[in-house]
Amino acid sequence: MGGRILIVDDDDTTCELLELALARGGFEAQSAASGPEALRLIEAADFDAVLTDLHLGGMDGLELCRRVFQARPDLPVVVITGHASVGAAVGALRAGAYDFLTKPIDENLLSPVVVRAAERGRLGREVARLRRALEQTQRFGDLIGKSDAMLRIFDLVERVAESEASVLVTGESGTGKELVARSIHQRSQRREGPFVALNCAAVPPTLVESELFGHVRGAFTDAKGERDGLFVRADAGTLFLDEIGELPLEIQPKLLRALQERRVRPVGGARERDFDARLVCATHRDLEAEVEAGRFREDLLYRIDVVRVEVPPLRARGRDVLLLAQAFVERYATRGGTDSAALDPEIAEKLLAYDWPGNVRELENCIERAVALARDSITVADLPRKVREHVSERVLVDADDPSDMPTLDELERRYITKVMRALGGNKTQAARVLGLDRRTLYRRLDKLGIDP
Repeated sequence: MGGRILIVDDDDTTCELLELALARGGFEAQSAASGPEALRLIEAADFDAVLTDLHLGGMDGLELCRRVFQARPDLPVVVITGHASVGAAVGALRAGAYDFLTKPIDENLLSPVVVRAAERGRLGREVARLRRALEQTQRFGDLIGKSDAMLRIFDLVERVAESEASVLVTGESGTGKELVARSIHQRSQRREGPFVALNCAAVPPTLVESELFGHVRGAFTDAKGERDGLFVRADAGTLFLDEIGELPLEIQPKLLRALQERRVRPVGGARERDFDARLVCATHRDLEAEVEAGRFREDLLYRIDVVRVEVPPLRARGRDVLLLAQAFVERYATRGGTDSAALDPEIAEKLLAYDWPGNVRELENCIERAVALARDSITVADLPRKVREHVSERVLVDADDPSDMPTLDELERRYITKVMRALGGNKTQAARVLGLDRRTLYRRLDKLGIDP
């Protein structure tokens, strides 16, 4: 992985040997002969970790460790001692050391420890920059991110907001599709108008038509008065239909006609009413597959899918996880009347390793729980157990014994399964990633026994 390591030892031979060992591991190493010299170098240059002998002339390794921890808590220190005693190890850890090694140093142990320490150092510096980075990512309101995937979303939102085209926002549940819809509204010329939202999955099928188009008095048993539908209430603004894939099939032609004519007829009414609302829809379903299955009208899909915005799952957004987590820490700490705290590097490691099947919504719940359980500061123990103990899956198999090597069908099954999981079961997107047409993908799924 590489990185810059500062070696602190008053023995020149030891420094040379450690430099050579670290160089073989891909690290760039620099040496200091004393604690004060090490502190000057740390102040003048960036290092990923410090490797110091416990016994130095003047300032010893423990004192150096304490000084580094006070000045640069994001810079991990690994202490080397010639005395393999519990007391020395405990003293080093209490002084803020990340880990310790005993002499003679086994190079096979040195490299993994330094790799972990260097990664911890990088995470520590990144965590320290989170609050400043958050200030630079607020131009999209509640949408936060600096990954390439989110920057593409921001650019597309900026461009589509200026038009009147209907927008379809797709993505897994919990990815923030409604936030994208609100961002489109807030950057459009309709921003002064209302933003009206309806979750199609949350309304009984018998009431969807009334919710969308309104009704007149006496149209049905509980219709005791006239009521405007959401299309009329969203006039001069934006109507957001979430989970459009759940819209009853019998309502779909009425919605299509309303969009074509820009008029709605209230349930039980004789007169149509004009409306001027922009439509933004969202779904976690594969609407192309729904069309093939006869559950969604193809002509309606064309009408609502003029511009598509595909919101990436959280696992595809890299270190946006840390930005979002820090934002949630500050939000819930403020609500609870406590000081917000920066994420500990160990927590950051756990958050980055987890797959987040529930996406941003799951991350927010995780951080809200951690803030609620934390005492003086948030620790790994405050995270949900599934996050603390998660072990990442690996598609590639590293084996030298032919008997351990999987068949091509098994490798294909694992890879297609990985892609399907990453895309939330969306077959259209999966076929695009795999370079297959949809029918070929269906045949592979059936052959390999993969349940979509």
